[in-house]
Amino acid sequence: MKILAYIVVFLLIMTSWGFSQSASDVSIKVSWQPLENNYNGKEEALSRIVFKNEGKTVLDKSGWKLYFNFIRIFEPKNSNPVFDIQHINGDLFVLTPNDSFKPLAPGEELDLQIVSKSWIVNFNDSPQGFYIAWDNGKITPLGEVERLEPVDKKRFYRVANDVEMTPDLIFEKNKRYVDSHSVQPGKIFPTPSKFVSVDGYFALSGTTLIQGGGLFTNEIDYFINEMGELFHINFSIHKKPRSKDVIKFKLDKTLKEEAYKLLVTKDSIVVTSRSGKGAFYAIQSIKSLIKAEDYKSSKKDVIYIPCVEVYDEPRFSSRGFMIDVARNFQSKKQILKLIDILSFYKINTLHFHLNDDEGWRLELPSFPELTSVSSVRSHAFISSSSLPPSYGSGPLAKNRGTGYYSIQDFKDILLYANARHVQVIPEIETPGHARAAVKAMQYRYERLKDKDRSEAEKYLLYSVGDTSKYSSVQKWNDNVMDVSLSSVYNFLEQITDDIIGIYKSVNVPLHTIHFGGDEVPNGVWEGSPAFKKLKNEDPNIKSVEDLWFRHFNKLYEILDARGLYLSGWEEVGMKRGVTETGRKKWFADKGLTNKNIHLNVWNNLTGNEDLAYKLANLGYKVKLSFVSNFYMDMSYQKNFKEQGFYWGGFIDMEKPFSFIPYNYLKNQQMDWLGRKLPNNTLENHEKLTPEGEKNIVGIQALLWSETIKSEEQMEKMIFPRLLSFVEKAWAPAREWENLDGDSYEKAYHKDLNEFFGIVGNQELKRLQYYKQGYKYRIPTPGVALVDEMLHANTDLPGFKIYFTEDGSMPTLNSKKYTGPIRPNKNMVFRVLNDNGEGSLPAYYTHPN
Repeated sequence: MKILAYIVVFLLIMTSWGFSQSASDVSIKVSWQPLENNYNGKEEALSRIVFKNEGKTVLDKSGWKLYFNFIRIFEPKNSNPVFDIQHINGDLFVLTPNDSFKPLAPGEELDLQIVSKSWIVNFNDSPQGFYIAWDNGKITPLGEVERLEPVDKKRFYRVANDVEMTPDLIFEKNKRYVDSHSVQPGKIFPTPSKFVSVDGYFALSGTTLIQGGGLFTNEIDYFINEMGELFHINFSIHKKPRSKDVIKFKLDKTLKEEAYKLLVTKDSIVVTSRSGKGAFYAIQSIKSLIKAEDYKSSKKDVIYIPCVEVYDEPRFSSRGFMIDVARNFQSKKQILKLIDILSFYKINTLHFHLNDDEGWRLELPSFPELTSVSSVRSHAFISSSSLPPSYGSGPLAKNRGTGYYSIQDFKDILLYANARHVQVIPEIETPGHARAAVKAMQYRYERLKDKDRSEAEKYLLYSVGDTSKYSSVQKWNDNVMDVSLSSVYNFLEQITDDIIGIYKSVNVPLHTIHFGGDEVPNGVWEGSPAFKKLKNEDPNIKSVEDLWFRHFNKLYEILDARGLYLSGWEEVGMKRGVTETGRKKWFADKGLTNKNIHLNVWNNLTGNEDLAYKLANLGYKVKLSFVSNFYMDMSYQKNFKEQGFYWGGFIDMEKPFSFIPYNYLKNQQMDWLGRKLPNNTLENHEKLTPEGEKNIVGIQALLWSETIKSEEQMEKMIFPRLLSFVEKAWAPAREWENLDGDSYEKAYHKDLNEFFGIVGNQELKRLQYYKQGYKYRIPTPGVALVDEMLHANTDLPGFKIYFTEDGSMPTLNSKKYTGPIRPNKNMVFRVLNDNGEGSLPAYYTHPN
């Protein structure tokens, strides 16, 4: 009996220590805090990850591994860490407890300090997506990481004076927009070419008739449906002439393709255009004239539209928006909602980034593996039946990293966009950023190789036995198609035919396919048996650099044979060479010029400030897609709690508005860190030639989705700054673009404040309700102590500032700021809209 008692006691002790722990008993809270940038004098960062056992069971030293995502390569600060650290691929890491790990009892914490490559700026830099994989096959997700702000702000600087946008700095900046608060609504947005306001209103109601048809039938049907959906006002088409309470659509073949005339009188609305596109944009202008508050109610008996005379046409023929659904997925419903607002603001191109290393999002009839395997991110990557977790998507298949558009979904999107004159350009990334495709075709190869090796190898995208060593910007070591293989072109040609087939099936025109081309790392293909074989067979191929022109020339020929033109990122018009210092670098190259190849040029950073002009001058068709002006995934400002990245700089409302398309360095004289560009850069960069100017075919805004985890986050990253882009894409050139000195400053600030006024007093109020409402970033208030009184302000008008004096978060029930107030302890200020949605808080702590 004594022996049995000893055994029972021993088992109870072992259980209390966690040796029989189950996955459901474990509860680990994870927090992260950056500590220091430029650690040890290098461009590195010191941070800490704290694991706290909040469960009732000891976490043992074996039987599990900890997986998570982190966008930085890192190593432990301690030379004797308690974990063995392995970088798996991309941003995925695993920690395995080693002999130094001690069981973590309930209530205990484990502090892991790490040194990561590159600087850290905001919460988006944190590790995320932690989960425990147990040896018995069970999985325990650990929930959201708590992101703690750095304690010592100065140790957190990247360069000198790299300060956060504190409330007092925001206050000072906001003073430059003070005149915007007096601007009243009532304008068409974006700004038309010519606009004359006339006294009076046209009363649009259920008795209003529409006259027109033929060329404008689709647009008239759209207009009728819109008024019915937005306001429950139903009017009809009538062929019998009528002079009052009528909307007329007229044809004028002398107008340009997208131009229109709009005449609103008390008796009628007359839309004149040469095409359905022009008529469609006139309809958007009519909707823009409707008061923002009228969109709040979905039932109106009468809508009053102010009398105006308008002539309008776009500045750029291609006005684009790119949405990345590969890194994090967006539903078909959200894409349709996006198309609604893009078309309302007269954007005519949706660049659909449908695949990348982290996901493939389009079902195609020839390749079921692309979606069965590579549209899913989960821990099943261990068995090769999914892609690995990325950007915190976690171990379970149901997450933001999983999803795809069925063929029918894609058809629905195409039809919806086409009805709104939005061209959908599908992007298929090649040869880099292609891991999702590479792994899907590898899965196909493994499935078929024992049955039919020839068929298995038909679409293979990597060379078996390739010993090449490389790492992409996103830390992948196997994400590049081997363009030495003929099977790569079998795959891409079949992809092209599948996509063409989908467009044809719904009678939607397809003009181009975007085949990527960006960020292919050094080292690719050098150890490829296929490259070695091709080099022996083809005298034109002497180095891996020679594969580049060959690859995109083949893609050009595939598309050209089908009546399409090639689109790509800037590198398609470049080649890699060796600099004087021995480094490999990309240079603008005329190898594929004069073939109607369209390039999105995004890189205007250090050393590439004039790249867009170089490529346009060579003969490429260029879409200005600059990271420092038009990347909607960049943070608005330097603040630890701001959503978004920052590697291209911080992009506020003013950055896109200030852009001068044909002379952008005129007022873009700071680098991405806010430092003045060297004089030799400003003076010696290549200027745009008259012929090059003709090759600037458009501009494009872009939203990459690494940090986008919800529909709300997506919309808040887009708005309100997309409105700055919209104005730049459509509105005529501003006078100040060609002025200098005081004349420039005066004209610029007048237009800037008028623009801010229209956005705050009109467009954001409309966005709250249009199509069930769009979320947008509400500006953080500026707060400063001036003459012993506390002042607060905002950059955009149309909002109210609320505050509390007990440290709580302000709501619509809090005190409203109406003028300078005496400072108090623990004050919190916040900007709120009419719906009670608010900004990031601004804190003020009285020194006494």
